[in-house]
Amino acid sequence: MKLWESVWRMLAAPSASGLRQGVAGGALVALAVGGWPGESAAQSLRGGRASMQEQYEQSRLHDFTRLRDASHVNRFVELGLLVPLKGNRDYRLHQVSFPYARPEVRLFVERLAKQYRRACGEQLVVTSLTRPVSHQPRNSSKEYSVHPMGMAVDLRWSTRRDCRRWLENEVLLPLEARGTLQATVERNPRHYHIAVYPRQYANYVAALESRTPQAPEVRTVEAEAASLSASSYRVRPGDSLWGIARAHGISVDQLTSANSLRSSRIYVGQVLQLPSGS
Repeated sequence: MKLWESVWRMLAAPSASGLRQGVAGGALVALAVGGWPGESAAQSLRGGRASMQEQYEQSRLHDFTRLRDASHVNRFVELGLLVPLKGNRDYRLHQVSFPYARPEVRLFVERLAKQYRRACGEQLVVTSLTRPVSHQPRNSSKEYSVHPMGMAVDLRWSTRRDCRRWLENEVLLPLEARGTLQATVERNPRHYHIAVYPRQYANYVAALESRTPQAPEVRTVEAEAASLSASSYRVRPGDSLWGIARAHGISVDQLTSANSLRSSRIYVGQVLQLPSGS
């Protein structure tokens, strides 16, 4: 029997709240973050050179720039290529020098944090986001680190074993198995390093939300969409391909294909053509 079939059978019976719900409750939380735990993950969160190379290759496929210093980061923020993470009741930032990331990384953090707090009763703690080359620690990989590209997030290692198990087994490993991210347990100090693959994760969330309609998260995009013609859209600060596609009821792949884009990089003021029927 597939995991999701057993989950639904368990959900049919009354259960306790929080982590005491066991596998069924944990799997349901994982659905809200990214979807079905589904495939059994062979990953171990150990990382290694091959994992780092894959993350770096994804940054190249997305045509991301390696940011050199603080001024380079600020320029990308001005262009809307990086967006701020300010924290909320579900997560907080701890000693984060540059509280910015790619829009899809913020999406991942906010979705995860909401479910993490519901499952564990504690805030998710973000310890690092975009980190330019000038601010890389000595033990980081000068060649393959994706922090300078803005597509990585580091999370604090919880002292609670049940919370770590939930995060690893119900979220990180299943999402890694689906090719939406790469997660590693780092040491010195111990923490979770997560490289989010923006296009893959955005498509994954879009597919999930198409099965479960919910209130729009990108209000500014939808407001702009209502005032423009149905055939084009002008990019605004903070926009992402995922947000634009979602506002117009199309997929990222459709939007990318219609504009012959070779990566997920877009610019403020850029006019994107919308596929017919959107």
